[in-house]
Amino acid sequence: MSAIERFPVEALPDNGLLRFLTCGSVDDGKSTLIGRLLFDSKTILVDTLHAMKRTSERRGLDIVDLSLLTDGLQAEREQGITIDVAYRYFTTGTRKYIIADAPGHEQYTRNMVTAASTADLAIILIDARKGVLTQTRRHSYLAHLLGIPQIVVAVNKMDLADYSPETFARIKADYLAFANQLGITDVRFIPMSALHGDMVVDRGDHLDWYDGPTLLEILESTPAVHSEHTEKFRFPVQYVCRPQDSANPELHDYRGFMGRVESGELRIGDAVTVLPSGRETRVKDIQVLGESQARAVAEQSVTLLLADEIDISRGDMIVKTGELPQVTKQIDAMLCWLSESPLDPRRKYLLRHTTRDTKAMLAGIEFRVDINTMERQTAERLAMNDIARVRFKLAQPIFADPYAESRGTGAFIVIDESSNNTVGAGMIA
Repeated sequence: MSAIERFPVEALPDNGLLRFLTCGSVDDGKSTLIGRLLFDSKTILVDTLHAMKRTSERRGLDIVDLSLLTDGLQAEREQGITIDVAYRYFTTGTRKYIIADAPGHEQYTRNMVTAASTADLAIILIDARKGVLTQTRRHSYLAHLLGIPQIVVAVNKMDLADYSPETFARIKADYLAFANQLGITDVRFIPMSALHGDMVVDRGDHLDWYDGPTLLEILESTPAVHSEHTEKFRFPVQYVCRPQDSANPELHDYRGFMGRVESGELRIGDAVTVLPSGRETRVKDIQVLGESQARAVAEQSVTLLLADEIDISRGDMIVKTGELPQVTKQIDAMLCWLSESPLDPRRKYLLRHTTRDTKAMLAGIEFRVDINTMERQTAERLAMNDIARVRFKLAQPIFADPYAESRGTGAFIVIDESSNNTVGAGMIA
């Protein structure tokens, strides 16, 4: 029975959008897991399934290679590995999903960081034959560092370990010992065989000793984004709307502030403060596509109209009065360096935080993290895939929250002005 068939159409609940990430060591079965999840939930198009069958037959396989659904790059198909981040979208009728399949090789750590930056849940796969590996630790550290609130450890390929409960228990104990060192406390474990479909969407016939939920049941019941704790309202201004229509005098004094709500919610009449000026006013109206509505919520793109005329431009931020972020020209952060060119302490970079850009210079590197051992090391510069605790001095103030409190206003990217390439991604401490 598919996920959609479990509920009558008129009774389908809406559990919101869930973004999740699959990661782990090379050949742990990440792409196969995603293929199995889509196949068993009946969300693969018929023509796509036929193409996968033909490719599998050309390779001499007796069953459909479900990893073909995500390993789209020719180089990946030839090598049998995932290089880039592959995204897939599906719905079960009760929830919408965005899946990111992250690469397993160490040299593609930066790709994993990109995929994890927006994820609400991480599935960390472990090969039942190999147990906890260095890449398992690396991806767990990154998932924890990037603030992914839910972590599920999927012990895959249980069919190659005779579906042994002792093997599952040993891997669970090994992982928990490592997770405790990092401060990861909330982890769920599930045994599975992505190849045969045991405990992915359906329970299967070989893991009757496991009485927990299937992977899909975990995904369906995971709390929706922005629902786990009360968040402060943050609205970075992206555009100031001043319509020029001489035929409509009502628009002459119209000034709307457009943007995306990063966190929290706002209602008409709420008192707000505009940063950096510190001016206070109230919300006169909230509009979506020209229609007034009572409130604005996280991840919603809206236009705010204020009761008073205040000089506001792109890069400013509107917050609720009494819930101010830190206004600062210096930040301490964990920085992931993404560029092939090393971080040059003598150069100026452009730091982009929400909709605000400012010149930035490195003020110091406190330590670099050895991803393999988790040890802190001294460093004078950073190479690609390095992660370090750094300090930046800024030419203009930003309005920031700690990343642990708000991923939207606690994150930033570093841009090389000469090439306009994104060279770093940071999380404010």
